[in-house]
Amino acid sequence: MIRRLLARLMPGGSRVARDPKIYGPADHPVRRDQLSGGANQVIRRLQDAGFKAFVVGGAVRDLVLGIAPKDFDIATNAEPEQVKPLFRRAFLIGRRFRLVHVHVGAETLEVSTFRAPQGDEAADEHGRLLSDNVYGTQAEDAARRDFTINALYFDPATEEIWDYVGGVADIRARRLKLIGPPTTRYREDPVRMLRAVRLAAKLGIAIEAKTAAPIVKLAPLVGNVPPARVFDEMQKLLLSGHAAESLKSLRAHGLAHGLLPLLDVALEQPLGQRFIDLALANTDQRVREGRGVSPAFLFATLLWHEVLATWTASKGRGERSIPALFAAMDAVLERQAKQIAIPRRFEATIKEIWSLQPRFEQRSGQRPHRLLEHPRFRAGWDFLELRGQSGELEGEFADLPAWWDRFAHAGPDERESLLQPDAGGAKRRRPRGRGRKRSGEPTPPGADDVTAV
Repeated sequence: MIRRLLARLMPGGSRVARDPKIYGPADHPVRRDQLSGGANQVIRRLQDAGFKAFVVGGAVRDLVLGIAPKDFDIATNAEPEQVKPLFRRAFLIGRRFRLVHVHVGAETLEVSTFRAPQGDEAADEHGRLLSDNVYGTQAEDAARRDFTINALYFDPATEEIWDYVGGVADIRARRLKLIGPPTTRYREDPVRMLRAVRLAAKLGIAIEAKTAAPIVKLAPLVGNVPPARVFDEMQKLLLSGHAAESLKSLRAHGLAHGLLPLLDVALEQPLGQRFIDLALANTDQRVREGRGVSPAFLFATLLWHEVLATWTASKGRGERSIPALFAAMDAVLERQAKQIAIPRRFEATIKEIWSLQPRFEQRSGQRPHRLLEHPRFRAGWDFLELRGQSGELEGEFADLPAWWDRFAHAGPDERESLLQPDAGGAKRRRPRGRGRKRSGEPTPPGADDVTAV
């Protein structure tokens, strides 16, 4: 009954307009030439076939705000089986939410059919929707979207924006508002709570009071969401360019504890807090400068202090250092997987970054030369520098980042002079012949800096 009511109600109880408020080109800054060539082509073909078709959602929101969208989603009244035959390279995907991916050159356009609200039978015992494939009208589609600012439709043929839910007014007021009763909408999809925090931080807007109010109470519902989907949303948050602010907001709304319980432990320690603050600030700067970042590196920083604590405790019980480190890595990642399913390809890189840390302590013999050639050397070195900047490295290891900076950029002779005596008291010379650099130029500190791992 609640979901049927949602099709007719706006936030605050007013009725959803069956007819949209249409903003002409003079009322907004969005133009068709701001869309990708693929988006214009797909919409034009759908409209030529007699269907309605619009760019929808985040792309319209961003264009109104003067932000360049990363992609363009398309909404239409054509059903997936009607969309697919119109395009040579089109593929039906999804079960919970069936749609079409249309490939135009190197671009992939996501084409979805207007949806209507689901009945109660499509939800689990917590209210989370398990499927969303009931097709409906454009007004119904607008009403079932998450936030008002994401429910705008742009028609490139007329350069009009269609607004059923007051999204344009909310963009102008710089507020984030859910469509429909917040408690019901969060129960339908708890990821909306994460998305609210991420969008508010990314766009620099405020979450409306009624939209924010239920989050603390409903935060545990995120535990019912498949871990792989939670990882996708967390990755977007961490790579938004506003990760530091987003994480602060997650904690303020009680969301971080369920997602990253190990992170909460780290943030209670001064060194852990500083380490994570530095990592997130560095990431945000790279994103804003248009430079790449690595999700694996980020998760390695977020979980490191729990690994460090577990490793230290094991060594305190007399366990051998390296086996204890690998056991700690496995234990932390296994615990974290219950909340966020980090893909295996990222797990492998995370473990490599962590396992390189004790190798940086070895500054004699051939080991430093071999470490320079490791494919993850640069990522491991960046991680070591964060440890140094946060104050984690003390005593004989306090100078490790500076020593490796000199060693990585030095020529062959200077490198030999930097090596410490080995256990036998004599400094070994690097053997000539196989494996020696011909040019005598210093080995670069890593072509694959943290952005590429």
